[in-house]
Parts: sequence; C-alpha cells; structure tokens
Amino acid sequence: MSDRDCATVRILVAEDNDSNYMLVKVLLKGYNLTRACNGREAVELAGREKFDIILMDIRMPEMDGAEATRRIREFCPAIPIIAVTANAFDEDRRRAFEAGVDDFLTKPLSKAKLFETINRY
Repeated sequence: MSDRDCATVRILVAEDNDSNYMLVKVLLKGYNLTRACNGREAVELAGREKFDIILMDIRMPEMDGAEATRRIREFCPAIPIIAVTANAFDEDRRRAFEAGVDDFLTKPLSKAKLFETINRY
C-alpha cells in the first residue's frame, strides 16, 4: 500500500496508555489515526465518524474494550474491530470474540503482524 493509499485509511485507536498509543502511531505512520482514551469515547467516536477499522484495547477505564465492542456492533455491525491486549489467555480471547471482535492481537505489537492483520480487512 502506498503512502497516499494508507493516508485515506481511517483507523480508530482505542488505547488508554500513552506509550502504547505512541507505539501504534509510529508503527502506523502515514495512516489517518484518531485516538479514543477509553471505551466510552471509542463508542462515541464510532457513532459520530466513519472509520475503516478499529484497534480496540480490551482493558481500558470507564468502559472496557469488550463492552465498547458490543455497543459499537449495535449500530455498526460491519466495521472490522481488532482486539489489542496484553492478555493472551484463552479466556481473554474467547471474551473478545464473544463481544464481536474480528481479530485478536497481543502486546507487544509486532509490526509485521499488525500490518498483516490490517491488510486483511
């Protein structure tokens, strides 16, 4: 994907941790990113704006990523939502998929895996 193409891809990054967000920002340099600092803000932004993909941290304040995903699915069933979490246990994965995520990535993020996953959607 060229730099011009990726600049048109709108990604909502739901991530409360500043250093984790900065890593995503560096990895996805050139993409059109919008940050939500908690699950409630992610739901509000997804309801107001059009995004091509959502990277959803599962553990966030105010509303966790699983609940935010469930709520977003009520009004936006087709948007790809990728869970991003430091918790790679089977229970965490199951809970994320039950909430409606399309894919699951673990932290620390691998640049290759992140691009592979985004390009799939």
